[in-house]
Amino acid sequence: MGCLIALIAVFTPRLALLLVWIFSPYVTRAFHGSFIWPFLGLLVLPFTTLVYSLVYVPGIGVTGVRWLWVVLAILIDIAWHGGGARSSRKRAAE
Repeated sequence: MGCLIALIAVFTPRLALLLVWIFSPYVTRAFHGSFIWPFLGLLVLPFTTLVYSLVYVPGIGVTGVRWLWVVLAILIDIAWHGGGARSSRKRAAE
């Protein structure tokens, strides 16, 4: 199941996050049952929300090297959004 989610996340991170949210307790545990933060993450930072949900340890949180994964996911989200803006600008210039 993990490899399937990773493959889906590469192409459509929002779908992967939605599948993890529906079919596993990871998102609910990571955000303590809140709806608003995972929903905002689904809209704005899907990779970061997905990775945070997967590396969160109940009772401990995110510590140590796990923060490296979250930071990497933030960078991927930034690149994902920046790449879309760059291609839009490139098409407009043509």
